[in-house]
Amino acid sequence: MKKFLLFLAFAVFFMGCMDEKKEAMVADVNSSKQEVVKLGVSMDYPPFEFIDDNNNPAGFDVELMQAIAKKVGFELELNNISFDGLIPALKAGKIDAIMSAMSATEDRRKSVDFSDNYYSTENLFIRKKGSDVDQNSLVDKQIGVQLGTLQESAAKKIEGAKVVPADNVLSAIMGLKAGKIDVVLIDSSIGYGYLKQNEDLEEFYKVADGSEGFSIAFDKDKKAELIKKINSALKELKDDGTFEKIEEKYNLK
Repeated sequence: MKKFLLFLAFAVFFMGCMDEKKEAMVADVNSSKQEVVKLGVSMDYPPFEFIDDNNNPAGFDVELMQAIAKKVGFELELNNISFDGLIPALKAGKIDAIMSAMSATEDRRKSVDFSDNYYSTENLFIRKKGSDVDQNSLVDKQIGVQLGTLQESAAKKIEGAKVVPADNVLSAIMGLKAGKIDVVLIDSSIGYGYLKQNEDLEEFYKVADGSEGFSIAFDKDKKAELIKKINSALKELKDDGTFEKIEEKYNLK
């Protein structure tokens, strides 16, 4: 009887240890799960974000955020959304952040928080070669811009100009080449890429865009700790040369 009771006590003790070990393993697995950050991008803005020839997301912003995610320790889920729909999607909770060549402005700061600046650029005016339009003759001219961009806001401030919004930059460029509009106002960082590909187009004016530069956007007062970690990772990537390598890869250096 004593042997039986001793065996029973040992069995209960053994099962208890197994349960504790199982609980510890489950806790360890749960703790190892990385946070998933849903990132909003508009995949029509090369070289910052686009779909490559293999139908995969690519671009400066994409690779930089992947490097940041690795540094901070979170999984990245990319969501392709039209540029003008990015902030509404963020406010609706459909995405956690935006990294899509978005300039930090005072107006946008009213509804979103921004990371540190990671890239600075200018507003570039493009025309067809042979055109007589210049910065002093934009009255009654049709200016093509991408919908929802800083350039759309800038174009609306040009007295007498007629702003023609397009869903993406390529549509505006094609409209210019076809003679449907007179000028395209574009971010210089991608504008020069289009000029290299279209010898019939040229720049004629460039001016500061009035922003603090490209930054990563987050819903207002929701991601303070994540922003802090991302800013730290961004600095590390600049210090260790990773940032510069990605710049060079996409001809942004």
